[in-house]
Amino acid sequence: MKLFFPFYLVLVLSFFSCNSKSDNYVSIPEKKVPKVVDYNFDVRPILSDKCFNCHGPDANKRFADLRLDTAEGAYAALKESPKKHAIVSGKPNKSEAYLRIVSKDTATVMPPPESNLKLSNYEIKVIEKWIKQGAKYKQHWAFTPITKPQLPKVKKADWATNDIDYFILSKIEDLGLTPNEKATKEQLLKRVSFDITGLPPSIEMQKKFINDTSENAYEKIVDELLASKHYGEKMASSWMDIARFADSHGYQDDELRTMWPWRDWVIHAFNENYSYKKFVTWQLAGDLLPNKHLETILATGFNRNHKITQEGGIVVEEYRIETITDRTNTFGKAFLGLTFECAKCHDHKYDPISQKDYYSTFAFFENTPYKKSSAVNANLRVIAEPPFLSISNQLAKDSLPFINKKNGYKNVEVMVMEELEEKRPTRILDRGAYDAKTDTVTPNLPNAILTFDTEKYTSNRLGLSKWLFNEKNPLTSRVYVNRIWQEIFGTGIVKTSGDFGMQGELPSNVDLLNYLSADFIENDWNIKKLIKKMVMSSTYKQSSIVNNKKQAIDPENKYLSYMPRARYTSEMIRDHILASSGLLNREIGGRSVKTYQPDGLWETSSSGRGMLVYYVQDHNENLYRRGIYTFIKRTSLPPVQMIFDATTRDQCEVRRLSTMTPLQALVLLNDPTVLEASRVFSEKLLQENSTDEAKINKAFRSILCRKIKPEEKKLLLNYYNQQKEIFKNDTKRANDFVNVGEYPSTNLNKSEVAALMQIIHTMYNMEEAIVKI
Repeated sequence: MKLFFPFYLVLVLSFFSCNSKSDNYVSIPEKKVPKVVDYNFDVRPILSDKCFNCHGPDANKRFADLRLDTAEGAYAALKESPKKHAIVSGKPNKSEAYLRIVSKDTATVMPPPESNLKLSNYEIKVIEKWIKQGAKYKQHWAFTPITKPQLPKVKKADWATNDIDYFILSKIEDLGLTPNEKATKEQLLKRVSFDITGLPPSIEMQKKFINDTSENAYEKIVDELLASKHYGEKMASSWMDIARFADSHGYQDDELRTMWPWRDWVIHAFNENYSYKKFVTWQLAGDLLPNKHLETILATGFNRNHKITQEGGIVVEEYRIETITDRTNTFGKAFLGLTFECAKCHDHKYDPISQKDYYSTFAFFENTPYKKSSAVNANLRVIAEPPFLSISNQLAKDSLPFINKKNGYKNVEVMVMEELEEKRPTRILDRGAYDAKTDTVTPNLPNAILTFDTEKYTSNRLGLSKWLFNEKNPLTSRVYVNRIWQEIFGTGIVKTSGDFGMQGELPSNVDLLNYLSADFIENDWNIKKLIKKMVMSSTYKQSSIVNNKKQAIDPENKYLSYMPRARYTSEMIRDHILASSGLLNREIGGRSVKTYQPDGLWETSSSGRGMLVYYVQDHNENLYRRGIYTFIKRTSLPPVQMIFDATTRDQCEVRRLSTMTPLQALVLLNDPTVLEASRVFSEKLLQENSTDEAKINKAFRSILCRKIKPEEKKLLLNYYNQQKEIFKNDTKRANDFVNVGEYPSTNLNKSEVAALMQIIHTMYNMEEAIVKI
């Protein structure tokens, strides 16, 4: 067999499955200055990129005492030239800021040449027109109150299934585009199954849906998927990134921690459809609720997922500050979509978050006991820094039944939150240094978002949570709705889902975001209802075919005239391979497991101390658990997950990168899990099917979730026959090829197994196997 043939076959098969259309070349239209220039959407991005660094919110870095981020500062008389003003409403030629940006004199032009921040001709025209139209400043869009807009009028109203489609169609029609045709039933089922459960639809589900001709056939499948216990696992997987969940403490010693019962709770909460308000409140302040109980206390493990050092000789206060810094930064990014960390050492350079605001928020998280373990006891099976919840088998059975204690420990210590009786004072840290304490502050939050009413809210984490879910808070709903949109459509309405501030990208459809955010609040923060609305839309049901016109006019597909393609996450790729082959252990919850990985990785990154010096692989059914249960050691991430862009879990991350690299292809070609799944599936097909055609049909249906095309079948049958002949003549090669993985082998002919294994392995390497289409 020539080595290049499998690659050639994959390329040909991927070409058949692509179905992309080709049009004549379409030129990209020139960007035109809007008829009415909007400060938020047209002007502020320019000023933020080119001007605010020197003339923005940060007083310590401000030049000439000039502020261009506020109307008062921009309209005021210039300090060095009292008869001049940076901005004069209606008069660009009297506006010093405009005169400076169009100046040809290198001594006076702004921004200065050494900054390399020259404005483009388009940007200059926008500033000029804005000044002519009155130079009106507006509050940053993300800080404005959420109001529910009216549905826009559209030409093709019969295309819309629900409210989402009116907003999408309005934008598409404005661009002179039309939405795509509906995806096939097979494509749609595969898409929605992965988006809701992270798993492929079974062959039985495929048959049921394809044969169901009723009008609500799709809705019935959506409801079935939302009711699946695997929905909670899929939703929890992305929450692990946000919560920076790991199975080790981090830093050099990187010792074991047992936070997995908290992960079991997250899966349970999603499956039980806890409202987002309840879900977050319990995590932020479950220990402070008037009716607190073990479950609400366990939920607060969210705040204890930060890194912890157990090394000797450290300055305890330095690391205490680090843990609270992590909680503060996580709160800002996870729930407000803001880069709070930029205000730790100085006032935020772009957003209205002062250093005082930062440490006032910091104060909410500082009132928790902090005690460093004096030593690591090698005889202990569990290490947890106090305060912690000790969960016995009996306690789990009686009060926390969703915790899977199978293969776990007799007593599991889970770090949780606890409030000090006497409040610890919080001080601003000069330049963020732990030992440079300055002014004392009290718990408070940025007024630019929403005033923290001390008469209405208690000055603790429970008050913080109530402020967060005040219906007047402009960010909480917008940020989470955007993140769910990102889960379903690949990219958020605000692409920078972790930055809704002035340096973040503007929403591609602000009216849609506001509508869904208001609707989310009106529906009591119901997560399943929000997801169902998205996947039931005609927007979601479109095919993913793209033509040249759409690519030219909307190259990033911001306005969704077709369904975006997206590569599956590392966990989804693993789960798909295990599920389609029949290897997947579908048990919910439980301790983290150690799957196949190359020898020696942990040892090279280990300090040589503690329980995680050596990698001790799991066996039997634990090898085939879903990706969410894979053991995460912070200093040595699972290599396959790392190659497919999993996060480090060192800090809160709200969006994963999605790359396509040669390393990923090598994983799919050589990873033991992929090869073992191919072998096990091959043996199963040989036992259950008498003809070659039946084997290939079933494999294709299981892996690609659609009926195989005649030309694909012909290619694969020819390839299968070639492989049978090759392995028949080289039994040693066949034996070596099938000798992979710990799952018990059958007594089937090894040459037959190896040949069919090649076919299945080829299918796993097709684009459709790892990409949402």
